[in-house]
Amino acid sequence: MDIKQAVGKRIRELRNKLGVSQEEFADMVGLDRTYITSVECGKRNISIVNIEKIAIALNVSLSEFFNF
Repeated sequence: MDIKQAVGKRIRELRNKLGVSQEEFADMVGLDRTYITSVECGKRNISIVNIEKIAIALNVSLSEFFNF
């Protein structure tokens, strides 16, 4: 598994713990749903700025986010 897939899997895991859909989560983060979908599928090379936005929306620190 490469880093894009690992990050995507982690986002999906934490999003599911919150119990929100991709569409709801995209609204929380301020990103497009199709972007979230492609990140979770490991198809996007996500920027550190967007990782920070996602971690904030997931209510986790960056160190906790990368603890996989």
